[in-house]
This record gives sequence, structure tokens and C-alpha cells, in this order.
Amino acid sequence: MALQIFATGVNITTGAASAGATIPLASNGAVPRYVRISATAAACVRIGTGAQTAVATDMLVHPAESVIMATLGCTHIAAIQQAAAGVVQVSPVEDI
Repeated sequence: MALQIFATGVNITTGAASAGATIPLASNGAVPRYVRISATAAACVRIGTGAQTAVATDMLVHPAESVIMATLGCTHIAAIQQAAAGVVQVSPVEDI
């Protein structure tokens, strides 16, 4: 199944401290039902309403893999490196 992604995503640079961002909006201007999350280095991510702080026991995203995550109306995402710094990329998914 091919995903439809029509709106710009967001990049989060990970480090030893949690970094966060607003979940990118879908092309209709609303919070998407799902987001696609990928990473250049292993990172832990958390979503929620309002500012979030990721910790080492949150969902792990491996490099060269992606995760499709339901937002359930959440507005923010945070990420933290597992062992080395990298970039977590979050894209709103239109068609699931």
C-alpha cells in the first residue's frame, strides 16, 4: 500500500536531551489521524497533547525503518537519541 503524504513534515534533531515539535498538519489544516515517523539513528519518541518530553523507555524507532502511529488527536511529538544523535522525521499521512 502506498501512503499519500501531501503536506510538509517536521524534522527533530535528537540528542541527549529530549527535543519536541508540533505534529505537522495534514493538507486540510487539521491534525492528521496518522503520522509516519522515521529516524537516521535509533531514537525514542512520544506523542501527546501539549509539550512532551521523550525518555529512553518510549517507543523506539530504528534507522532505515518507519513507524505509522495513530495521533488520536495528539498535537505534539518529542524525541530523544538512544545512543547517537540523529534526525527524526515526522510526516502527516492522508489516506489511512
